[in-house]
Amino acid sequence: MDIDADFSDYAASRWHTLVRTGVLLGCSVTDAEDLAQQTLLRCYLKWANVERAADRDAYVARVQLNLLRQSRRRRWWGERASDRLPDRPMSDTTAQIDDADAVARALRQLPDAQRQSVVLRHYLHLTEQQIAQATGVARGTVKSRLSRALAALAANPDLAALREGRP
Repeated sequence: MDIDADFSDYAASRWHTLVRTGVLLGCSVTDAEDLAQQTLLRCYLKWANVERAADRDAYVARVQLNLLRQSRRRRWWGERASDRLPDRPMSDTTAQIDDADAVARALRQLPDAQRQSVVLRHYLHLTEQQIAQATGVARGTVKSRLSRALAALAANPDLAALREGRP
C-alpha cells in the first residue's frame, strides 16, 4: 500500500476520535476540528516516523497534545466574542444539563495535566505506559495524576447529581 493511501485510511478512521479528544481536552468543536486537522497535517509530514512508532496512537496523541499546548501559548483565551449581550444574569440550568455537558464541565475544572491523563486513559483507552510516552512523564506521574483527577471527578457535584439520577 502506498504512503498516501495508508495515511488516508488512518486519517479517515481517526478523525472523529481526534476531534472528540480535542473537545474533551477543553477546545470548542471548531477549535477541536482545527486541532485535529493540524495534528493530521503534522503526522502526514512525518508519516514515516508515525509508521515506525511502537504505538501509532500514542505517537499521534503526543502530537495532538503538543499542538494544543503550542496553541494555548500563542493565543489569549480569556474573552470570547458574543453576538448577544446578557441584560440579566442567566438562570441556573445545572439541573437540565445533559451528561456530556456535565462531564465536559467537570473535565474543565481539572488542571491540564490531569485532564489530559483522564482523556488519554478513559477516552482513548491508552495504557499508563502509552500515556507516559505521549505526555513525556514517568509512569508513576501518570498514575498519581489519574488518581488525583479521578478523586476530583468523584467529588464533583455535577457528576454526583448524574450518579444520583438527577437530570
